[in-house]
Amino acid sequence: MFIQTESTPNPATLKFLPGQTVLETGTADFPSAEGAEASPLASRLFGVKGVTGVFFGHDFVTVTKQDGVEWDHVKPAILGAIMEHFQSGQPVMAGEGGAPSGHAAHDGPDSEVVEQIKELLDTRVRPAVAQDGGDITFHGFDRGVVYLHMQGACANCPSSTLTLKMGIENLLRHYIPEVTEVRPVAV
Repeated sequence: MFIQTESTPNPATLKFLPGQTVLETGTADFPSAEGAEASPLASRLFGVKGVTGVFFGHDFVTVTKQDGVEWDHVKPAILGAIMEHFQSGQPVMAGEGGAPSGHAAHDGPDSEVVEQIKELLDTRVRPAVAQDGGDITFHGFDRGVVYLHMQGACANCPSSTLTLKMGIENLLRHYIPEVTEVRPVAV
């Protein structure tokens, strides 16, 4: 098994491409070791000293390390954990499909606007963000403000504010006049 690695805009996060499907649908975010028991692979990765976050996409795994830990010291152990996991035959997520994440539900008077927001996120934003090893999902819409949840390499990334304000906010405001601002939320 050959696992490729790619850097991300977040210097604390690397993207690992195992050359096979990681999740059939959705994404799974483990911003801390809490909750990692839902995934044998996430649990294995959190067993590597210095790992502080794990994120799964369709064909990639992003791993975030703690500040002060050098990639040269943790990358070999992470590669070993990913390789061991896929060779073991264990599922990535335990139970029935695990915990794929996605957009929050939204009912109410703005449901048509919210559907437009989700459509733009799914077609224009999420594919680009996945290239960087992360995901951005809709969390809410209130009085013109769109609340988005940043995951994987996007969480705590130095350029995430710029991405939100200059990229996503401008895109949404251009296509949807009801949108006035975009803000990040921590879940």
